[in-house]
Amino acid sequence: MPAGNVWAAQTAYPLRLENCGHTLTFSKAPERAVSIGQSTTEILYLLGLADKVAGTALWVGPVLPEFAAANAKVKRLADNDPSFESVVAERPDLVTTQFEWQVGPQGVVATPEQFEELGIPVYTSPADCEGKDNSAGGDGTRTRTFTLDLVYREIEDLARIFDREDRGAELVADLKAREAAAKAKITNLRPGTSAVFWFSSAELDIDPYVAGQSGAPGYIMSRLGVRNIIDSQEEWPTVGWETIARADPTVIVAGAMDRRRFPADDVAVKRQFLAEDPVASLMPAVREGRVVEMDAQAMNPTIRTIDGIEVLADALEKAGLAR
Repeated sequence: MPAGNVWAAQTAYPLRLENCGHTLTFSKAPERAVSIGQSTTEILYLLGLADKVAGTALWVGPVLPEFAAANAKVKRLADNDPSFESVVAERPDLVTTQFEWQVGPQGVVATPEQFEELGIPVYTSPADCEGKDNSAGGDGTRTRTFTLDLVYREIEDLARIFDREDRGAELVADLKAREAAAKAKITNLRPGTSAVFWFSSAELDIDPYVAGQSGAPGYIMSRLGVRNIIDSQEEWPTVGWETIARADPTVIVAGAMDRRRFPADDVAVKRQFLAEDPVASLMPAVREGRVVEMDAQAMNPTIRTIDGIEVLADALEKAGLAR
């Protein structure tokens, strides 16, 4: 639980809140929320709202350990995409969505308007709509660099919606303290230290999905003074291993997840590929053991991005790249 004693005012209803181009109005705190996206679900749990979550969907890995028991009592509508009907069947008075590709203008579940026609407001994570263009589909393109301020805003917004502003303020203060501590750990970083973040690959014999400049991994690297070798504003562009090898990253960060949409979702498969591929295996980062496993949730703009900062800081320190 977050530490500290931070005071915040109670929510005054009716509450009007601007979110991703929509005006949301609440006459009272919601009683039944459906949360589509693991990060948003975990934020609700951290705010002490597990009893208000009627259903969840879109999970990449296990829930935060301290919420395993609470999460087991919440109905899992789908591991990936729930149907519109399954969400509505839970009679929610709020739907939260982590990604617009789930609920958005071209959402695979529905559009916000479809829920609004039924009197159900939709709250979208600011990290997926502010400074980001999702109109072309896929993972979208960042038009402005992601920062954790967008996650902090999501915490504050949800805390206001549910009248848990004190809890939200404490959580944000705790996360900011952790971020500052991780940054302080990395002093005198070796000049030129660089990295590539490998999320997954549709097939092992084609180009991998790696992190562009402006998403969560770019933020993690910039906070610690590490250079991202991938020069792209796409969230997860595909880049060939020959190109990656030529850039010679100091560290390779490999995503670990329970999802098995692609074979390379398995971090053990990633490690085997790096050890055996005729190009990747020659990279100094591979030969010298500078491959870091990171929870894939931390690689997306989520509450766990702070974990990613801490994991990379620890890895750089352990590798003797910083003091």
